Amino acid sequence: MTTTLYGIRNCDTMKKARTWLDGHAVDYRFHDYKSDGIDRAHLSGWCSVLGWETVLNRAGTTFRKLPDADRQDLDAEKAIALMLANPSMIKRPILDRDGALTAGFRPEVYDTLFGS
Repeated sequence: MTTTLYGIRNCDTMKKARTWLDGHAVDYRFHDYKSDGIDRAHLSGWCSVLGWETVLNRAGTTFRKLPDADRQDLDAEKAIALMLANPSMIKRPILDRDGALTAGFRPEVYDTLFGS
């Protein structure tokens, strides 16, 4: 089973997710948006499955600092373009477990996913 955790190394939520995975001996690969980048294909796939509204992190500082024009009239294409330009706007973490996607970190969801 292949598990990839997508996010940013220094994010507090990412640290919690990685600590949970490590503590439960889950073998995973960590993909850092900042150093490894992210492509349109991944973002489009995530938005198809999870919805762009879930994948786009509107609560973060990066999104809130955008000009009003960039934050208005959002749709999937505009959201993907924003996330490609500013990967910190992608919800963290995105967990891909053999194609099954989860956005955000909640221990009870990880317990269910990994049978803990």
